[in-house]
Amino acid sequence: MKYVIILGDGMADRPIESLGGKTPLEYADTPGMDALASGGELGMVCTIPDGMKPGSDTANLSVLGYDPQKFYSGRSPLEALSIGVPMKDTDIALRCNLVTLSQAEDVYEERTILDHSSGEISTEESVILLDAVKKELGGGAFHFYAGTSYRHCLIRENGPLTDLVPPHDILGRKIGNYLPEDETLREMMKKSYEILARHPVNLARMEKGLNPANSCWFWGAGTRPALYPFEERTRLKGAMISAVDLLKGIAAGTSMKVIHVEGANGGLDTNYEGKAQAAVDVLTGGGCDFVYVHLEGPDEMGHQGSAEKKVKAIEYLDARVVKPVAEGLAAAGEDFRMLVLPDHPTPVCIRTHSAEAVPFLLYDSTCPRSGNRHYNEREAAASGRYIARGHELIDYLCGTK
Repeated sequence: MKYVIILGDGMADRPIESLGGKTPLEYADTPGMDALASGGELGMVCTIPDGMKPGSDTANLSVLGYDPQKFYSGRSPLEALSIGVPMKDTDIALRCNLVTLSQAEDVYEERTILDHSSGEISTEESVILLDAVKKELGGGAFHFYAGTSYRHCLIRENGPLTDLVPPHDILGRKIGNYLPEDETLREMMKKSYEILARHPVNLARMEKGLNPANSCWFWGAGTRPALYPFEERTRLKGAMISAVDLLKGIAAGTSMKVIHVEGANGGLDTNYEGKAQAAVDVLTGGGCDFVYVHLEGPDEMGHQGSAEKKVKAIEYLDARVVKPVAEGLAAAGEDFRMLVLPDHPTPVCIRTHSAEAVPFLLYDSTCPRSGNRHYNEREAAASGRYIARGHELIDYLCGTK
């Protein structure tokens, strides 16, 4: 038996007036997921424990079977693992986003955060910008490391563990009330604007009508994580396919194989076909029993506040990942169990994460059911099946519950 999780990051949502009162999942044309739902089962699962913030870090740990209340030590340390950052027990890792701030104001605190991803800036451009920041602000106790697109890492030696605000939580707001209380970090952010605002890369982006990456934003602070191997948790040899450093870091921390797919970028235009083929390949000839395929597109479109693009991201996931993975395993003669779900909602109306339960579908190729079900929040909730402890969902996939 082969086991697959296909996770559409932030795919769940709330009813949207422009979609006729439907969620993007309800509105989207998803024949692949609907076919699996009709032959499988639906339910709802709570991936965010009470009292914890609704992040992709806590939620994806839950989906993989790790209770965030026991294993979560911060987001950035997981990302640091993925890019090979050596962390000491006394180090603090912070996510360093390159964000877009408004430029008309004279005072940094009066600026508004316009875009947490700087228009999903390319890795090539952002590395040049981060190098400029590193040259001026790095050294001593502070060490910058490049990640993917707008997502980078700052290691602070012997630093305090500071509570910081994620930039995607305050889109469209003035930043003054959300800057770090830590004076050193706050001054570094202000200086980063001075370094980046007129940088040639950003001037070229603005000439093209693209958002400039004109400031660093620090958040997601944490200490070195202490996870244990996924194979110990499930007895399955696992692989991770994702463009996002966070997921690659979770994979590194749990001793899963990380599959790199050319053209996978975490955006709406990611290499869907490459991810799907990599999933089939690693299960049929790559020595793995389990694969986790992570798609970031729905979450990014939710942060952008675009219902239309979020629907498109879901339809791409369905037609270009779910359907070919299921068909590829069947064509190879493999029995498989597949779980499809989001990690958390990213409602278009609030442009950030929320903590509501999310819909899941579970399909077993060896015992398909009959029915006429559609994969969406409404029908999953109507099923009456509810899993309150998200980290137990993996046991249902593996058939141990």
